[in-house]
Amino acid sequence: MKNGKRTPKYLILSLVLALISMVGAYFVQTSGTDVEVKDLRWETPSGHLMSALLFKPEGVSEESKAPGVVTSHGWYNNREMQDLNNVELARRGYVVISIDMYGHGNSDPVEPAEWPNRGTGMYDAVELMADLPYVDRDKIGVTGHSNGARAANWSVLEDNKKPEEERLISTVLLVANDAMYTNDPGEPLYWSMRNDDQEYTNMYGTRDVGIIAAKYDEFFFRSIGEAGSVTPPRDYIDTKYAQSFLHFGMDPSEVNEERDSYTVYKQEVNGEEAMRIIYNPNQIHPWNHFSQSVVTSLLNYFDESIGSPKEIDSSNQIWQWKVFFNFLGLVAFFMFVVSFTKAMLNTSVFSSLKANETAVAGPAPRGVGKAWFWGGLIVSALISGWSYLALFTWSATNRPEFFPQAPVYYIGVWSAVMGVVTLVILFVSYIFFSKKDGLDLRASGVIINLRTLWKTILLSLLVTTSAFGLVFIADYFFTTDFRIWVLTIKAFTPDKLLIALKYVPFFLLFYVTNSIAVNCFNYVSNGKKEWLNTALMALFNGLSAIVIVAIQYTHFFIEGDVFFTNISNIAGIWLFPIIVIIPLAAIITRKIYRVTKNPYLGGIIYAIIVTVMMVSNTLTQL
Repeated sequence: MKNGKRTPKYLILSLVLALISMVGAYFVQTSGTDVEVKDLRWETPSGHLMSALLFKPEGVSEESKAPGVVTSHGWYNNREMQDLNNVELARRGYVVISIDMYGHGNSDPVEPAEWPNRGTGMYDAVELMADLPYVDRDKIGVTGHSNGARAANWSVLEDNKKPEEERLISTVLLVANDAMYTNDPGEPLYWSMRNDDQEYTNMYGTRDVGIIAAKYDEFFFRSIGEAGSVTPPRDYIDTKYAQSFLHFGMDPSEVNEERDSYTVYKQEVNGEEAMRIIYNPNQIHPWNHFSQSVVTSLLNYFDESIGSPKEIDSSNQIWQWKVFFNFLGLVAFFMFVVSFTKAMLNTSVFSSLKANETAVAGPAPRGVGKAWFWGGLIVSALISGWSYLALFTWSATNRPEFFPQAPVYYIGVWSAVMGVVTLVILFVSYIFFSKKDGLDLRASGVIINLRTLWKTILLSLLVTTSAFGLVFIADYFFTTDFRIWVLTIKAFTPDKLLIALKYVPFFLLFYVTNSIAVNCFNYVSNGKKEWLNTALMALFNGLSAIVIVAIQYTHFFIEGDVFFTNISNIAGIWLFPIIVIIPLAAIITRKIYRVTKNPYLGGIIYAIIVTVMMVSNTLTQL
């Protein structure tokens, strides 16, 4: 079949979908333009540049002040991860500031020793909120997920340094992190794992405080039981720490009444009425920022604590529509990558990269060929899973300062290892079978000339730059991006490009070799439909990640804790986007290979995209 010029209908469709995504997400997050959304950058008293989104509802003014809430993402995320809370709070009349913690998103990175200072930037945002003329200074709340909740605890400690009458935080909702249960002034990271010689107390004073403690949280809500056993998070509500919290800091040995979750408890503290409540959803840690029930609890909490300016039932939620439109943009992004690449192949500059005929699957493997085919896939998947688990501790203790992002270094080293493993498997396969079976390295695209390589690199840069151009258009004109849950493509500051240059060799090694394996060695018939081979390649690309996650969480749900204890639980969570990203590589590179017979073009494009995605959505350390 000839590769003739065609009307770029999929390119046009991708642009239409991207526009629908931008406009749709904009109208949802602004409640139909009733909420003004601003992208803030300001120099804080900490001496650093901070980034945040400000949500200002229509009608708030100096004469008609509204309560304010500062929201924060967790570690290795960014401000948009709080979209669900930002949208729902703002449409109910709250003024919302959603921060990029220092080192995340568009905020300045800081030394690790500075993280506790002023709540990793949250308290800087609280002071900014208090200075807004349309915010009621007596009704300012803070909430955050995971380390965003830790930032809330740090902010309370910062606020406590002020005289009581000058304190700014009146209410705190901790999502996916422990409260401060004792008088230990140390780091509020695993408060429930502290030593018992600490005195139980109420560190929050007269403030209202709530906790959302998922029953299957991978990190928090554990405590040391008898004989050193660890109480799992699903039993948290019955622990002495939860009961002390619900009794406003009372020593658990003096508690006579056992208190329950989802119940508001009020008590007079220093002459003022304060509130305590714990919510226990049946969820894992990262699902808290993608959960209707958590949003319902959050809305009920702040309504009870400082009062919702607009009476909208907490079950009436629209943030899911923003998720839909953001996801539509994600689909449009990858559709654009493929269709724009194909469109460029019809130009005079890049036409030489286009194959004379569309690549088709080779004959189904038989006999020895079948053993090599399936053996290569299985061995690669086994090594992939083993190396992912084995490299975590090594990468954590051997990361050079040159690489300022620990998660990207870990995933990058793993990718590079698997790139080398793939090369070895392909080499052995070629020497002992594929060469004899008639595989032509030049005809299949494994060997290309230097001129073709330079054009391949140039087109890869053009495609990726153009694709991210869509993201910056979404950010500049609509203050939106393309994402779903933990899979995110967003606008970024120029420093992220310099960081990306450090990591891109790791990902090039993997995604280029993976493209060669998928398209030059394993593009064969696996049934009557050609797409079955593509689906099989996608499955084996992500198989090790899928199996690790399945084992990790099946054990968690049955036994009360995770299976792989030799790695940090965060490593399991980092696999969630990988389960999509790596299988998608087989699909994207296959679509580009079919019209070019060039495995390098799709591999380079995809490696650049993944690198930029990763470095713009994590923590940067100094």
